[in-house]
Amino acid sequence: MPQTSSATVGVVVVAAGAGARLGADVPKAFVALGDRTILGWSLEPILALAERAQIVVVVPKSQLALARDVVSRAAGTAGDFVSVAAGGATRQASVAAGLAALWPDVSVVLVHDAARPFAPTELFEVVIDRVRATGDGVIPGLPVADTLKRTDDDIAVETVDRSELNAIQTPQGFPRAELVAAYASAGDDHTDDAALFSAAGHVVHVLAGVPSAFKITTTWDLRRAEQLVEAASGHRTGIGIDIHAFDESAPLWLGALHWPDEPGLAGHSDGDALSHAICDALLSAAGLGDLGERFGSSDPRFAGAHGEVFISETVSLVRGAGFRVVNVAVQVIGNRPRLAARRAELEKRLGELVGAPVSVAATTSDGLGFTGNGEGIAAIATALLGP
Repeated sequence: MPQTSSATVGVVVVAAGAGARLGADVPKAFVALGDRTILGWSLEPILALAERAQIVVVVPKSQLALARDVVSRAAGTAGDFVSVAAGGATRQASVAAGLAALWPDVSVVLVHDAARPFAPTELFEVVIDRVRATGDGVIPGLPVADTLKRTDDDIAVETVDRSELNAIQTPQGFPRAELVAAYASAGDDHTDDAALFSAAGHVVHVLAGVPSAFKITTTWDLRRAEQLVEAASGHRTGIGIDIHAFDESAPLWLGALHWPDEPGLAGHSDGDALSHAICDALLSAAGLGDLGERFGSSDPRFAGAHGEVFISETVSLVRGAGFRVVNVAVQVIGNRPRLAARRAELEKRLGELVGAPVSVAATTSDGLGFTGNGEGIAAIATALLGP
C-alpha cells in the first residue's frame, strides 16, 4: 500500500469486537450476512463515496488473514486505499491503532462501527462536510422514542426527559489533529469517540441519523439485517409498450423533448409514446397497474399533458410503493424522427426525470406494418426496480 496519498479523508472501521451477545463462533464482523460478512457489507457504502477515502479496518490480531481476504473481495480496484490493522484490548485501543495507520495527508477522520453495515453513503458524506465546515466533532443521532426510567434495582425511581436525548450512531467525524491529541491525553476509557473528544474540551455537533444505521448486537438485530439483505435482493422488472398515430396538426413531443418541423402524435395527452412506454414499464415492475388505469383519458388533469408530467407522477408512485429505479431501456420503432442526433439529449433528460440511467435506441420495421408505412410510432420499454 502507498504511504502517501491525495486522500484527505480517513475512515477507521472498528471490527475488533468479540460480539459475545450475538453468540457466534467468530467475531461479530465475520458473521455471515447473505452472500458476504457483516464487515463486507459495512465497507460497501464507504467504498461508494464520491471522494476516495483511506480506510483502515481494525480487527482482532487472530483474524488478520481473514480480514485481508474480506477486504480484498470488497475493495476490488480500490484495494490500495484499504488496509487492515490489529486492534487492542478495548475499543479505544483499537481506534488508536487505526489512527496510527492513517496517511499524513488525512485531515478528516471518521470512526465507524463495522456492526452498523447499512449506514448509507450519504450519511458519511454529510458527516465529512460538517466536520470540514465547523472544524468540530460531528455525530449522527436519532431522537429517543421510548419512555425512559431511572431505576434502583427493579424499582422505577423517576422518568427521564427524553426530549434532550439522542441515540448516537456512527460514523462519527472529527478533525484529525484534534482527535489524535485527544487520544494521546485520554486518561479514562470512553464508550465512544465523541465522549473522548468532548472530554478533551472540544465541541461535538449532533446531526440527524438514519434508522438503517442500526447496530447489530443481538440475534434479533442479526435477523433484522438478514431480512434487509433478503429484501435488497428482490429486484423486479417490467415492460411497457405504447403506440400513437401521427397527427400533422400537432407538435411532436417525444421523450419529453420538443421536435420542431416533425408531425406530432395523436392522443388525449401530447401522445409521447416514448415517455408513456417508460411509465408503463415502471408501473408494471412495481405492480401498480398501467398508464390507462392510473392516468385515464377521462381525467381532464392530463389533457394535453407532456410526458414529463406522466414520468414524474409515475416515479413518485413507484417510490411510494417502496422501490427505486435502477435503470430503464427504450426501443423506438418508426421511420421518423431520426433519434441519433439527439440521443444523448434524450437520455440526459429522461435520466433526470426517472432519477436513474435511461438508454434509448431506435429502429425501423423495414417497411412493414403501420410504423413501416409511416403511420405512427411504437415504443417498447423495460425497467428494473430495486427495493
